[in-house]
Amino acid sequence: MEYAKGTIGRIFLVKFEHKDDILLSLKGFVRKERLKNAVLVFLGAFQRGRLVTGPKKAVVPPEPNWKSFKDGWEVMGVGTVFSGPEGPQIHMHAAMGKKNKTLTGCVRKNVGVFLVVEAVVFELKGIKAKKEIDPQTGLNLLKICM
Repeated sequence: MEYAKGTIGRIFLVKFEHKDDILLSLKGFVRKERLKNAVLVFLGAFQRGRLVTGPKKAVVPPEPNWKSFKDGWEVMGVGTVFSGPEGPQIHMHAAMGKKNKTLTGCVRKNVGVFLVVEAVVFELKGIKAKKEIDPQTGLNLLKICM
């Protein structure tokens, strides 16, 4: 286990609107506000998109199990933002429901907002961390810099 200690900096309330691509919109917001490290919580609804719902098999490196969804799902989730080689790296997980179905996974591609998603973003100050490709897993993993 590794850890770093810091403080909370700025706090943002963000409203994503109908048809926004949440990942693209969030990345634009993070760049505009020059956020290096942050954590967020969100709730609302997603119209469509793709999640990774774990690996197909528990092996290293893992092969992602992709799941597409459409037609409006209630959602709540959490995420982190850290800097990476290509700018802000956003990692979001969500639990979603529609009728008697549920999905839980990593929010990855073309995720459109249905009506609204509300988020609170907490800037993390005094923490030195980044995302980089781990050679063993091939995944973009958190690295705490001491």
